[in-house]
Amino acid sequence: MTDQARVDGVHMRSAMEEAAAARCRTSPNPWVGAVVVADGEVVGAGATSPPGGSHAEVVALAAAGGEARGATLYATLEPCCHTGRTGPCTTAILEAGVGRVVVGIVDPDPEVAGRGLTVLEAAGLDVEVGVEADAIAAQLEPYLHHRRTGRPYVVLKLAATLDGRIAAPDGTSAWITGAEARIDVHRLRAESDAVCVGAGTVRADDPELTVRDWPGAGDAGAHDPRRIVLGVVPEGARVRPAVAHDGSLDDLLDDLGADGVLQLLIEGGADVAGRFHRAGLVDRYVVYLAPAILGGDDGRPLFAGPGGPTMADLRRGRFAAVTALGDDLRLDLVLDG
Repeated sequence: MTDQARVDGVHMRSAMEEAAAARCRTSPNPWVGAVVVADGEVVGAGATSPPGGSHAEVVALAAAGGEARGATLYATLEPCCHTGRTGPCTTAILEAGVGRVVVGIVDPDPEVAGRGLTVLEAAGLDVEVGVEADAIAAQLEPYLHHRRTGRPYVVLKLAATLDGRIAAPDGTSAWITGAEARIDVHRLRAESDAVCVGAGTVRADDPELTVRDWPGAGDAGAHDPRRIVLGVVPEGARVRPAVAHDGSLDDLLDDLGADGVLQLLIEGGADVAGRFHRAGLVDRYVVYLAPAILGGDDGRPLFAGPGGPTMADLRRGRFAAVTALGDDLRLDLVLDG
């Protein structure tokens, strides 16, 4: 690795930190970070503003001011070259006099898709693409999935005992996990544009499904996800206002994707989890595993309904992340294929 490549990696990771800080306030726009570097020093940094506000590149260039001339701009995602709610980022880059642009990944949005890079290169700028590409693709996975498929990225969240039970035989389930895991669930809700449960869960638990117990809940641009119930929403339920859906799961994902929902969080219960799993519609499984055991086969399992009849039907994947949260573990699973 060259010295320049090491330097580029350092500054791109700084841009990723900016993007991470904006994760819960940019949707349906992607959470992008940017930094401006002159003479080896960061002179401007920023991230995508809430919808209608400036994109990351414009925020970072404004912070850099006149020091942006001849500097290097690092952006996690390809700068846009079209006018939407804001003007083209490529225009702002050229007007600022930036000399070099380093981009993490190309934007698959049909309105961009390499055109932003072409504009910058045609203007004579030194453009490099692919720095920290894998890490940035993981950071922007819901956005990239939406642009590729037209559907939201589906995250299925479950909390279970070590022996794989999400509720006791009498139906009680509060609280399987500890405080740290429950805070993380609220952060996961904040990252999601919509959350979905079954009508049975609403009747049994009467959840609010809002973002509360998370330090960033009050941040500017942070919001509660829209709430979707599969079935009839009972009168007086705390989940209201909520949208009742009685059609197919495919129709639900198509409708949400068309409405700009980048990430859908499935919170239960076991029937809904089983339906999404068997339909092959889950993109990431997030299981909060508690160091607790019910010790029988009469508790509620993670999935209701029929499973694979033989080991040949076992679906395998990889743990994308394993995170300790207090006494609990968060397991992020992505299945093969």
